[in-house]
Amino acid sequence: MSNTDPQPPQKLPLNWVVWTLAVALMLYYLPSMRDRPEPAVKLPYSEFKMLLREGQISSVTLRGSELDGKFITPRMFPEQRRQYSRFLTQLPDFGNEAILAELEEQNIPLEVKEGHDASSSKVILLSYLPWIMFMIILFWLSRRTLRNFSGRGGAFDFDKRLETQFICQKPDTTFDEVAGQTNAKREVQELVEYLRDPDRFHRVGALAPRGVLLMGPPGTGKTLLARALAGEAGVNFYPMSASEFIEVFVGVGASRVRQLFKTAKENAPSIIFIDELDSVGRTRGAGYGGGHDEREQTLNQILAEMDGFAGHDAVIVLAATNRPDVLDPALMRPGRFDRHVTLDLPDQEGRVAILKVHAKRIPLADDVNLPQIAAGTPGFSGADLKNLINEAAIQAARENRDHVHSLDFDIARDKIIMGAERTLIIPPDEKHRLAVHESGHTLVAYYLPNTDPLYKVSIVPHGRSLGGTHQMPLQERHTYPEEYLRDKLAVMLAGRIAERELLGSVSTGADDDIHQATGLARAMVSRWGMSKEVGPVDLRDSEEHPFLGREMAQPHHHSEFSAEIIDKAVRELLVSSETIAAELIRTHRERLDKLVSLLERSETLHKAQIDECLQTGAS
Repeated sequence: MSNTDPQPPQKLPLNWVVWTLAVALMLYYLPSMRDRPEPAVKLPYSEFKMLLREGQISSVTLRGSELDGKFITPRMFPEQRRQYSRFLTQLPDFGNEAILAELEEQNIPLEVKEGHDASSSKVILLSYLPWIMFMIILFWLSRRTLRNFSGRGGAFDFDKRLETQFICQKPDTTFDEVAGQTNAKREVQELVEYLRDPDRFHRVGALAPRGVLLMGPPGTGKTLLARALAGEAGVNFYPMSASEFIEVFVGVGASRVRQLFKTAKENAPSIIFIDELDSVGRTRGAGYGGGHDEREQTLNQILAEMDGFAGHDAVIVLAATNRPDVLDPALMRPGRFDRHVTLDLPDQEGRVAILKVHAKRIPLADDVNLPQIAAGTPGFSGADLKNLINEAAIQAARENRDHVHSLDFDIARDKIIMGAERTLIIPPDEKHRLAVHESGHTLVAYYLPNTDPLYKVSIVPHGRSLGGTHQMPLQERHTYPEEYLRDKLAVMLAGRIAERELLGSVSTGADDDIHQATGLARAMVSRWGMSKEVGPVDLRDSEEHPFLGREMAQPHHHSEFSAEIIDKAVRELLVSSETIAAELIRTHRERLDKLVSLLERSETLHKAQIDECLQTGAS
């Protein structure tokens, strides 16, 4: 017995049949079209007799009562506005013997054919048949195209057409690959047991959460956690982006939702994963012009489907978003998305675990210290760390090395933090101003007690900046004390003060510094109560967005008098920070001059070089 089953016969697609028939007809009729009779002019019988007597006829064919002849030379007929070499004449029913005798006297060839003349009908057929076939093919193709967009064959058939789009996956991802998210994995751990053996929960009347909402910044591993949950449970996995539900025609998204949930229930136990839920789950009835009908109907259908689960349906809906604040309240209530799981940016221990996962496929050199790399990448997400390892591997390949070294990771980290190094010709006077500006940041950051340690200072253009002073925190911070923020303001404004003290003027290079410092100072005054004039009052500007239908009439929560107090407190805070920076620069002017000179020569200084220069004053 053969191990291979006989394959069913393949059906020839209809479009292949139509095109093959069209090409065959064209090939069949093209030779006949080349041999078709030339156009003929219809002559009155009297005019034919006159031309015959003048000897202008070369040959004649007689078909019944019709004469088909040719002129000796082409003749011009003004009424038809063209020349003809052929003519047609209808003979009368009597007196034709004299015409035939005259043709014989002039030795004009005469051919007699029986039956009616089919040349005219053949000409018509040959002339119009290709165009008729072309119109039929065009009509058929247009119908197939319209089916994809509208009409009874289009929007009404989306359910059938989309059945193959809900691809059932069987992920092999495990929780071991979701590093740095211990708390999130603990929150979804019992879902694995429920999907493996739902009867064990049903015996005691327990129901698993119908929906689990994964929330967190981009790149923290929400999609990876969903795949790992399906992989650990060994169930069917139906991933879908929420934006794929939205179509031009109202109701199509709701139809897709029905089909998706129907497919998942038929193949339970299963997991439905909806990524970027906020694209369809925003608050309904919001915005200046009301809601979007298609989006809101899609959201309504999702809500209805999640309410329509029976107690025995082993289907869990996972959704991911990085904007939980804009979601409709109906999505967030129990019975819909019962459980909210937050995925934070990993701490240092989590970053080490993530680096170990992604470094398994990378040949590392002996000098690579993953804990040290993790300590130098605060604020990096899992996706950022994966990108860091990949950039380091690319750098090693560019240098034609077989292993990835610590230097490759340093270059990759600088590229991610500061941007790619770019070649730019900078005039000497502008380069000196850049060195003064960055040295001012560096000196103030070095001597203030509550700042993060310096990592590197450079005047080499990277990304969109012409230079930068970079600090690297030694520990993870979750709250920021007031003294830390005040010193941070002084560091931000120190570059501008250094230009003013050493060069006598300021430049546009402090644009981003002033912007960030003003934002931080305003937050300290109006949000965090770090101003004696304002006190512990939340006077921030409204953070609600008009397109969400909130705070459309009043953009602020405070009066104009309070706004004046806030502006005055922000200005005083910035001026006091400038004063602190100016005092440090004047106190250490000699060391600042030497740091500027060293930076101008070397263009990039690392921590050890900065320490040596500012501690000893030597260049």
